[in-house]
Amino acid sequence: MTQENDPIEGTPLIAPSSIEHPLFDATVEAVRSVYDPEIPVNIYDLGLIYTIEINGENEVNVVMTLTAPGCPVAGEMPGWVQEAISGVAGIKTVDVALVWEPPWGMEMMSDEARLELGFM
Repeated sequence: MTQENDPIEGTPLIAPSSIEHPLFDATVEAVRSVYDPEIPVNIYDLGLIYTIEINGENEVNVVMTLTAPGCPVAGEMPGWVQEAISGVAGIKTVDVALVWEPPWGMEMMSDEARLELGFM
């Protein structure tokens, strides 16, 4: 039996990013400047950024998570992401939402992150 808030089968758990937007690559590079202080890999390659949505007005909505709910920088990291993206020329506004579903897992890391951390 499904609940009212259950995702519809086939609906992705993570919304797609605006990869075709002209400011997407610059936005990703800005996010790559943000690091979890306890891990020597940027948060994008760690897989903590789920979605970067940029609309036609150059307003950015980011959906991100952390490695664990008890992360000591949980209150600060969304602000760091917002600040980094706000510095991209042409971006008007940035909204960062911190979510816990789906939970982060090591499989979300890029190959570069796994190599850096000795998992490959």
